[in-house]
Amino acid sequence: MSIMSLRLPDDMADTLAHLAKATGRSKSFLAIDALRDYLAREAWQIAEIQKAIEEADAGDFASENEVAATLNKWSANEG
Repeated sequence: MSIMSLRLPDDMADTLAHLAKATGRSKSFLAIDALRDYLAREAWQIAEIQKAIEEADAGDFASENEVAATLNKWSANEG
């Protein structure tokens, strides 16, 4: 396991300490949990962007009719 040191703004450090006390978890546990969630979300987003770029490079685009159908569906749901 790696060790990393970082500086937190006072308000974040205070919130982290309060949450740790309120939940009975350590500050490290909460920070690792938050970082794990963030990294998973960002990795998913990057993977989806890369997938979309590959599809675009391959010419895999929605047809005019597919775009119009989607717009019509969303327009119908707004009313």
